[in-house]
Amino acid sequence: MRNNATSQYNMDASGSQQLFDDWDDISDSEFLNIPSEEQSIEPQCHLNSESDGKHSVNFDSPCASTSSVHNRNEEALGQETVNTLNVRGLKRKSLHENSFSPMQRFFKRHLSVTLLCDQSWCEMKTVYSLLKPFIKRKDMQRAEVQIGKEIHLSREREIQDTVPVDIWTREDAEAVKLLNMLHMISLLEAGERVREFPVFGVLEGVFVKGVIDELMYNQKGELVLNELKTRKQNSLPSFAQDKVNCLQVGLYKLLFDGLVRGEVKKDHVLNHLKLHSGQVLGAGVQAHAKSIGVLVTTFEELVDALLITVSCSDLPCTDLLQIEYYHQGSSGPIGTRVAPFDEAQLRAELQGHLAYWRGQREPKGVDIEEAWKCKSCLYVQTCDWAKNRLHVSDQQADHASS
Repeated sequence: MRNNATSQYNMDASGSQQLFDDWDDISDSEFLNIPSEEQSIEPQCHLNSESDGKHSVNFDSPCASTSSVHNRNEEALGQETVNTLNVRGLKRKSLHENSFSPMQRFFKRHLSVTLLCDQSWCEMKTVYSLLKPFIKRKDMQRAEVQIGKEIHLSREREIQDTVPVDIWTREDAEAVKLLNMLHMISLLEAGERVREFPVFGVLEGVFVKGVIDELMYNQKGELVLNELKTRKQNSLPSFAQDKVNCLQVGLYKLLFDGLVRGEVKKDHVLNHLKLHSGQVLGAGVQAHAKSIGVLVTTFEELVDALLITVSCSDLPCTDLLQIEYYHQGSSGPIGTRVAPFDEAQLRAELQGHLAYWRGQREPKGVDIEEAWKCKSCLYVQTCDWAKNRLHVSDQQADHASS
């Protein structure tokens, strides 16, 4: 079920374009959201129809965002002003001198799993990607990125087709994703494989969203959470990259298991995403909901239906986390790694990342042992952290020679 290309743009009754949040986590599946230059900016909302006659809803949007690939349009209001202020303020002020936390400055109501994983790779790079989104967007047009996009599209088309569904409000856009979840829950209960399953919830006091690549049962009857990664090199990744990928699937597990255990509440969804509970769903959304046996009129009714269904379902918590690596050149498998899961360690790492977003500390770059990451960084020429580290290294070298 492809949900990672969710609606970034929508058409209201007057035909004007509206910017919306999406449920996306990008991960390697972000390739499916990268627009080509030839594509128009017309919004499209599609219903995925499985090869066996089952279907779920999906959005395809060819539109590039005005913020960053990680938070496409989720903070569109005031983003240009925020970027300008932060580019200037990054050198003038530290976070401790600024009365606004990064969550506030970047207009973030929630964080994505992908953004947290990028932060784990290099926090300074994550900050610069928000301050200079145009650099990130340009980089995502690289050939290997487009190849990865095609691999993901090919896997998506193995199990579904697309059918259009009209939407008119933010609540309609989010409702479609919730309907996808309801449909996929029933497929999982029947023992079938699903793809692009949205997950969300509150982790350590912050609302986090993501999209699981694949959920399926193995021969032992275990529920497997599988993440697809495509690689230019025909080899398994380094320990540093594998560590980030393990964080990603671990966060997915926390979110999915929280949904199944009934830990996600209606107020979490409505309050964190600033949605109107009493909003009447559009005719197209209601018609689709009815076609899959869901009789709802308002967005709040749909949220209630989803949370009750998932918490009362027969779905277990995820048993196994694995990362599947594919070679971009041959589109063939490289190998699969099982990811370890230590909840206490994972939450401790998450708390460290969230300390930055809450404004409790300044952003930091990589340690000297991982300075090799800077060689391929898009922002190395402007990164204060890299410049300061180079300055310190020069001073140490001068001291050693004298």
